[in-house]
Amino acid sequence: MAKLAKRTKAARAIFEGKSNVAIAEAVALVKKAATAKFDETVEIAMNLGVDPRHADQMVRGVVQLPNGTGKTVRVAVFARGAKADEAKAAGAEIVGAEDLLETIQSGKIEFDRCIATPDMMPLVGRLGKILGPRNLMPNPKVGTVTMDVANAVKAAKGGEVQFKVEKAGVIHGGIGKASFSEDALIENVRAFVDAVTRARPSGAKGTYVKKVSISSTMGPGVSLDLSSLSA
Repeated sequence: MAKLAKRTKAARAIFEGKSNVAIAEAVALVKKAATAKFDETVEIAMNLGVDPRHADQMVRGVVQLPNGTGKTVRVAVFARGAKADEAKAAGAEIVGAEDLLETIQSGKIEFDRCIATPDMMPLVGRLGKILGPRNLMPNPKVGTVTMDVANAVKAAKGGEVQFKVEKAGVIHGGIGKASFSEDALIENVRAFVDAVTRARPSGAKGTYVKKVSISSTMGPGVSLDLSSLSA
């Protein structure tokens, strides 16, 4: 614990007096503070002026990060026949139908993204209470209910990130690794923010993006100067 406290204190010293800084400086600070023995994930948090309890203020979508996430994504696909073969050929780790349903119902969830063909949704719908809270439920709005399973699998593995606003009006997402170059992280931050901005719902009034901050897995966060997010 002593080593952790010492490292945390050093990280906080780096961020002392820093807030609403330009994106380039923020990324440099986060990378400098990421001193854990593993490659920390760089995370983004966006505070939005929405109340997701209202249907017309729900924010959700997907973004293809230009430099990927740095994370190995395991994909499960609900499909039969030729579509199941396509999913396997595209690199899906788990493909099935009733057998996959039973595996998930038993509590074995060994995947990060779940995709389904439309005809499988009556079956997948029975897993709503299991997959929903984990943000794994296939949804046509983010491209995970589709007949084009091959491209969906490739997108999931190639840096596609789903986002959904939480009760407090906050969106979280991983946008890369601390080992990424500063330029790569800056591009990913801007792509994520742009996607969330374009997903502004019709019911959002007033200021939509209130605050954006980034941090590493074990490090402090720093808020960004919103004007610096424009390319």
